[in-house]
Amino acid sequence: MTPEQTLALTQHALEVAIYMAGPLLMVALVVGLIVSIFQAATQINEATLSFIPKLLGIMVTLVVAGPWMLSTFTDYFRATIISIANFGG
Repeated sequence: MTPEQTLALTQHALEVAIYMAGPLLMVALVVGLIVSIFQAATQINEATLSFIPKLLGIMVTLVVAGPWMLSTFTDYFRATIISIANFGG
């Protein structure tokens, strides 16, 4: 396996990780921002208040985007295994 092939596999792995983590991180960011605006408006200074809404938002996102995430990961894994087998022989 050449260094170029290794870098290509690593780059593809990072791209897939960003694609899969992006929706979850964006939902957590938006929910956290909404909760912090609510806390600022009501002057509630409870640090643990944002955990449950973030958890619920991430769970809903996983239900909605879960099939896409699973198929993306399965395609990536299959392509990686095939490319490693082709590089070895």
